[in-house]
Amino acid sequence: MNKKRPPSAGRKRPAGAPKGAASRPGQRRPAGRRPRVAPPKKRAFPLLRRSLYWATVCGLWLILGFTGMAAYYAVGLPDPGQLKLPARAPSITILDVHGNELARRGAYRGKEVSISAMPPHLIQAVVATEDRRFYSHFGVDPFGLSRAMLANLTAGQIVQGGSTISQQLAKNLFLKPKRTLRRKMRELLLALWLETKFSKDRILEIYLNRVYLGAGTYGVDAAARRYFNKPVRRITLREAAMLAGLLKAPSRYAPTNNPKLAAKRTALVLQNMENEGYISAAERRAAIKGGDIAVSHRVKHRAGYALDWVAERVPDYIGEPGRDLIVRTTLDMKLQSMAKQAVAKIMAAEPESAHVSEAALIAMNRSGAVKALIGGRDYARSQFNRAVTAKRQPGSAFKPFVYLAALESGLSPRTIRSDRPMMFKGWMPRNYSGDYKGRMSLKHALSRSVNTVAAGLANEVGVKKVIRAARRLGISSPLHANPSIALGTSEVSLIELTGAYTPFMNGGFGVIPHVVSSIQDSDGQVLYQRVGSGPGRVIHPARVADMNRMLVEVIRRGTGRRAALDRPAAGKTGTSQGFRDALFVGYTARLTTGVWVGNDNGAPMNKVTGGGLPARIWRQFMLAAHKGLPPRPLPGLQPAPDPIGDLVADGSRPRTARKDWSGRARKVREAEYKIDSGFLKRLFSR
Repeated sequence: MNKKRPPSAGRKRPAGAPKGAASRPGQRRPAGRRPRVAPPKKRAFPLLRRSLYWATVCGLWLILGFTGMAAYYAVGLPDPGQLKLPARAPSITILDVHGNELARRGAYRGKEVSISAMPPHLIQAVVATEDRRFYSHFGVDPFGLSRAMLANLTAGQIVQGGSTISQQLAKNLFLKPKRTLRRKMRELLLALWLETKFSKDRILEIYLNRVYLGAGTYGVDAAARRYFNKPVRRITLREAAMLAGLLKAPSRYAPTNNPKLAAKRTALVLQNMENEGYISAAERRAAIKGGDIAVSHRVKHRAGYALDWVAERVPDYIGEPGRDLIVRTTLDMKLQSMAKQAVAKIMAAEPESAHVSEAALIAMNRSGAVKALIGGRDYARSQFNRAVTAKRQPGSAFKPFVYLAALESGLSPRTIRSDRPMMFKGWMPRNYSGDYKGRMSLKHALSRSVNTVAAGLANEVGVKKVIRAARRLGISSPLHANPSIALGTSEVSLIELTGAYTPFMNGGFGVIPHVVSSIQDSDGQVLYQRVGSGPGRVIHPARVADMNRMLVEVIRRGTGRRAALDRPAAGKTGTSQGFRDALFVGYTARLTTGVWVGNDNGAPMNKVTGGGLPARIWRQFMLAAHKGLPPRPLPGLQPAPDPIGDLVADGSRPRTARKDWSGRARKVREAEYKIDSGFLKRLFSR
């Protein structure tokens, strides 16, 4: 079957025509001229076209992804049409243990100030520092987010935030401060809603009246009155810059906390204002050279640290308060005043050569109720609570948990161990005295705070047993399972250490240190009432008696002699490596009190030990706290000292005890001690 030819088939190429060229019907090419061949068409900028195409595709997918994510996280948000700005934050009235009013935390919120009554330079300082494009963006600043992401990627950590003022307001009003993707997306959505609901000036006005600005103040008016003792409408350019600088980190840059850092931050805000054209270079220089700002250091209350702690604990009991509250605490203002006076008096008498700047004290009763709390020497200058928040090495004040683990493993206060050089996995403990005393009882070793014996006991009974004993008594901070734990190298807070000593004074019952006893609203409805008595028994009564016998010796003849009282008392000194921390934790049958001294930056002191400055502060406070009260014996001990029990390892005994050293008592003591004959011979040589 023949295939049909196309119409051009069979046409002859004209003479002289190039191959592949077909002549068109009725068209003649001029002789001697070669036909033009059109060059192939080229696409213009193929790489650019492809880039634009894929950029468009990726952009569309990003928009779709963001829209889907926003829709997902929008589930559960309140209906924007029904969403209302919350009323003023509720006030908290704090009472002491007797029902007397200590403070109203609502008083720190100041007056609601309209933006028209605020100084223009305050608005300019805030916008220049916190959100330069506040009046031009729609609630979210893409340029700011991009800049922050680039800075964070370059630094390898979060160094900048891209949140706008609208986002910050949304977070402060409606969300919890958790750093999660869900919270961030909800923050973005609420910021967009705020922008549609309110004007820019109204958003800024709400923000400045509600933002936290340190020292317990909320809003610019309260902060101006707290720091400068004047209403916000009267603040100067430099004072406005200082308030704006607080927005980044209120506690860190508060002028009452760190004046040098606050001044540095203020200068940065003024530079931002110049960069944005709000002020001239001359105005910036004049503001900086205007001299120091007169910052008000007035203290609202002598129990500032304790009141801050109370306010922090309220949400733990009832969640975020939505109404005015009345909080009854365990604080005793009489003891609080005594504690403050003791710290102030003894610290003031310490010479500057000691290189010690700070102190903390906490006292609690048999149930763990905090009666007095001193978080530092001057609340107006620093609100950092060193009694509750700070964690430092306790040094030898940790040793009672080592000895308790040893007693629970079958040893006794009369067990003999040797003070000698020893090595544990490349670590060699050394005594403060630099020498070794040889054989001694555990009672003597603890009273003299012998490091080698404590380290040997921890190795003998097992570090895990020591940690379990400390945990059972109330130490909750991380403890490192190594031999040096016996010398208190793991950091703990003063409040948990003091609480862990309390079972020794109350007969062996664990406590949970607490300061809030009840919470009720202004209508009298009880929202929280403390019940229960803690974890129950954590030490056997016999072991409580043994520990008290040993810890009494610390004050009678050991490293804590400067803490001696006019009644039965026990305790333990502690000094961390390099004299960075010094502690004394001790107790009577009524109170357990812990004292710490040191420096916030961890700088070493000049040979300040737990048996010196902390012991003297402890004694000063405890003498005042027990004045007029009859003495009580410690659990497991007789009301009167046992003269035979006063013997120490080297065989010496008080002269008043010799007349009681009868032959019968001697035989009883020989059987009880059960120690080697050589030591007995030295012990009874007199």
